[in-house]
Amino acid sequence: MWYHRPAINEELLQSLPNLKVVASSGVGIDHLDLKLLSSYGVKVSNTPFIVSTDTADLGMALMLASSRRLVEGHEMAVSPDTEYFPADWLGTEVSGATLGIVGMGVIGYKVAERSKAFEMKILYHNRNQRKKEEESAIGAVYCKKIDDLLRQSDFVLLAVNLTPQTHKLIGKRELELMKPTATLINISRGLVVDQDALVEALQNKVIEAAALDVTYPEPLPRDHPLLKLKNVIITPHIGSATKKTRWVMMEEMAESIEAALAGLPVPRQVL
Repeated sequence: MWYHRPAINEELLQSLPNLKVVASSGVGIDHLDLKLLSSYGVKVSNTPFIVSTDTADLGMALMLASSRRLVEGHEMAVSPDTEYFPADWLGTEVSGATLGIVGMGVIGYKVAERSKAFEMKILYHNRNQRKKEEESAIGAVYCKKIDDLLRQSDFVLLAVNLTPQTHKLIGKRELELMKPTATLINISRGLVVDQDALVEALQNKVIEAAALDVTYPEPLPRDHPLLKLKNVIITPHIGSATKKTRWVMMEEMAESIEAALAGLPVPRQVL
């Protein structure tokens, strides 16, 4: 499966009685019905670890691009109508700011490692608290309640899996808890955020900006209000989109397929 295609449903499974394995690219498995696949005796694999470094890099890129208004700046610099650069055109500081990471798995931790180099204060909210030595290595402070993280953070970065518990995790209430100067960064799944509430928050200056690698649907309809806001950066779900990573993802998918067909344990099997 690449970009969640083809759709795996009961009709397809019935038409493929000899199917042994579904090898899905990337880490997310919210597009798969694991119980349905298991009932047909079909194994599932993904490529969870290779994507983490590039996705963390993109999270940092979105934070920097949004805070320093790079897209707007580029448009100004190349516009045929630009006669001078205004002195009061300003961005927001990243160095020394507070970053709140929601979801401190492999990707979230790698974002924290990068943020430490920017001398950021790092808060995180996770189902389970990290070990003390892991926290100390990056200078991270655990917030048991997400509300505490939202109130304190200059940047809130989402790096959670999409589950029933994280579906629209960030909605109107959560956005209103954030600082009016805060930026929301989403590198997880579009459905982790209530997009209607986000549009309203951005339009009404409840928060300052958003930087999104994921939306729902993908791509957004061309008349969607998020596409018209200057305080939003949207990229086309490119967290893992580097040449090396995509090549390794394909190699790992092929490994899983070959193992399943040979009756061997499937590497990176999703249980």
